[in-house]
Amino acid sequence: MPFLRNLALAVSLAISAAPAALAQSATTTVPPAAQPAMPVDVFGFADTGINLTARNPAIRPGDDFYGHANGAWTAFVKERLGPTDASFSLHAQVAEEVEGQVRAIIETPNDTPAGRQVSALYRSFMDEARIEQLGLDPIRPYLARINGIADRETLITVFSENGYNMPISVGVIPDTGDTRRYVLAVSQGGTHMPTRDHYLREGPEFDAYRAALKTYMATSFRLAGMSEPEARAERIYALERRLAETHWSMERLRDVRATYNAMTRAELVALAPQFDWNRYLDLMGFGRAERIIVQTPSAVADAGRILDEVPLETWKDWLTFSFIDAFAPYLSRPFQEAEFAFGSRALYGLQTPHPRWARSVRLVDATLGETVGQIYLDRHFPAASRATLNELIGNIRAAFNDRLGRLSWMDEPTRREALAKLEAIGTQIGGPTTPTDLTSVRQEPNDLVGNIMRLSEWGLRRDGERLAEPVDRNEWPMTAQTVGASYNVLLNQITFPAGILQKPLFDPSYDAPTNYGRIGSAIGHELGHGFDDQGRRFDRSGQLRDWWSPASSERYDAIAARLGAQFATYEPLPGFRVNAEVTMGENIGDLGGLEIAYAAYRRHVAQHGEPPVVNGLTGDQRFFLAFAQTWASHTSDNLMRQVVLTDEHAPPQYRVNGIVRNMDAWYRAFNVQPGNALYLPPEQRVRIWEEVR
Repeated sequence: MPFLRNLALAVSLAISAAPAALAQSATTTVPPAAQPAMPVDVFGFADTGINLTARNPAIRPGDDFYGHANGAWTAFVKERLGPTDASFSLHAQVAEEVEGQVRAIIETPNDTPAGRQVSALYRSFMDEARIEQLGLDPIRPYLARINGIADRETLITVFSENGYNMPISVGVIPDTGDTRRYVLAVSQGGTHMPTRDHYLREGPEFDAYRAALKTYMATSFRLAGMSEPEARAERIYALERRLAETHWSMERLRDVRATYNAMTRAELVALAPQFDWNRYLDLMGFGRAERIIVQTPSAVADAGRILDEVPLETWKDWLTFSFIDAFAPYLSRPFQEAEFAFGSRALYGLQTPHPRWARSVRLVDATLGETVGQIYLDRHFPAASRATLNELIGNIRAAFNDRLGRLSWMDEPTRREALAKLEAIGTQIGGPTTPTDLTSVRQEPNDLVGNIMRLSEWGLRRDGERLAEPVDRNEWPMTAQTVGASYNVLLNQITFPAGILQKPLFDPSYDAPTNYGRIGSAIGHELGHGFDDQGRRFDRSGQLRDWWSPASSERYDAIAARLGAQFATYEPLPGFRVNAEVTMGENIGDLGGLEIAYAAYRRHVAQHGEPPVVNGLTGDQRFFLAFAQTWASHTSDNLMRQVVLTDEHAPPQYRVNGIVRNMDAWYRAFNVQPGNALYLPPEQRVRIWEEVR
């Protein structure tokens, strides 16, 4: 089940570059990485929030603003990266601090049913001696269930049972065509590498990924005591490659119109009858689903044909590996090491697993995080933070409203709709006031796999219940302690949890230029996702509807194309160029977010006066430096390849240099002139929500 695979990723990976799902569009989350062995003061931010020692003054701002703002910090981090790190960043620093705070909460929970539940799950993962003693035993009954499959009818039955995988993806999301209700969504799936490119693209790096996957498959079979492990691995790898050949590309998956294909149950049955949908959906608890969104119809139909054509024994082997892979982080050391060697080292370049306590914290956070979040809010989100943030958001909304009201390229009918959508965007700050009650899900301190299975069963049952309920617009998409932010396109809602509202990303004591340049640009970014190349196709209620006039739409697309042409030239590694189409929404979000944040900052200045020069830096200079230092990061080449292949965000250096070079105010702040490497003539600068001056 996807739930189990997501848990495995949460426990085993330090960095996740997987693209966000449609239902939670444009989510930015930063799982923590282990801190390099370095003095804490390498992150020593002055009272203003600017890290003065991180800069490299030898690099001129106009030649490489990212390097100018972060060059000394990046060099220092690169020399001291620990063996667990494929990267380190300012966001990772914050996530690490938050993880320590969460650990303190989990290890000393409240003496309540919820607190005891959190403690039991945490201790079950920390009981390494028992896990080693049990070995494969916790999942033997499930593997025996697979081994007993004698026909394709039973195969479909097992697909529907808790804990088992399926060669396509099935889940419950708000209906893109009517966001008041939930709907069943069906899409491509069945592979164990991040994208179809990992199976199909030529090159030594991809050969290495494929070899590592086959080794992992064979090792899993060998550890399970199965014969001919290499031959089994070759067969199921060939199966996954066939599935990958049918999968839609990331570019096509970003097209919200192409992925919105509403079908009746009868039409789904006709599309891929091999899955015996009526029986499968009933067994899954989705029997009431009569309307289904098939996001990748051709891939689902092809998966049905592959289901029939591939021998039953190969499907059994694929199910066996999928189950072992999902539970490897919760089994004895040989399984953990095999999963890490592929999923973390081969794919992402991590060399050593993170400490067991950190993996245990991530497991609890991924499953019972809302319970932990209530304590986190009390301890780590003061009232002053909320007050400062509310003022900042108010100015950003006002600045965005003003810009939309004055854009000459947007005609009046489109403008009215845009302003109405902006006004309707909901805001979630801090964390949910009432956590989801999971105390009915039994958790035992000596039954890790059982705990995971019971949580998975609850999640599956809850999805079935949602199909009979209206969409809960107050439900939070992330926990209070998440270091991330999001815009939910279907709910027209931005979310900023307490985890990201921590130093040095935000603090009420920082001066205005820093807070507007850092968290302000992030708020503008998320608001802007409602109007990016895909978000703009949804109206104020989150429904997929074309509310743009043809003329305004054409002008907007022309602006986006110019931005895409810039990003298409960026190449962080030879042969790995930024995918301008896949990153388009995030690039628009970055540029538009900085434009709006700067306008909001100038509104603040008009209200409170020009800030003084501090440490030789004007307010405008601190604004742009704060933005650039937000993305301070060092990334290994191996991980950078995954970022380029799988992430909807451009690499950090381009999220800075590729954005500021389009901002007139940045040119003025740092006296950037023709001859500087980042200089663009005014007529070549792309402006999303800013008029040409």
